[in-house]
Amino acid sequence: MSTNFEELKKKIIDVLETVIDPEIGIDVYNLGLIYDIKILDEKHVKIDMGLTTAFCPLATVIPLTIIDQLKEKLGIDADIDIVYDPPWTPLRMTEKGRAMFKERFGYDIVEMYIQTQKQE
Repeated sequence: MSTNFEELKKKIIDVLETVIDPEIGIDVYNLGLIYDIKILDEKHVKIDMGLTTAFCPLATVIPLTIIDQLKEKLGIDADIDIVYDPPWTPLRMTEKGRAMFKERFGYDIVEMYIQTQKQE
């Protein structure tokens, strides 16, 4: 990836960190909902995005918010594909997202998830 695309990807991630999942209160990037960012050119990006649940009531709202924010802040047109495979788990969260979750809810969701997986 060229330096320009690396800088653009960082700017895209900065915008994604402003888009908050309203049910959880953590941004979509650190929550681990962004599976892939493909920069097609300086003005077009394709994003693969998962959902915390297949029945997420905000499955259309969050992608539209991302599209709007990328257009408004960076002048980029985004195509967002919702991805169900692999399903989202807390293991996808960034360290920052994990810390945000722990601060907000008082427990480490990743540790809890790992413990429940060991019990199955």
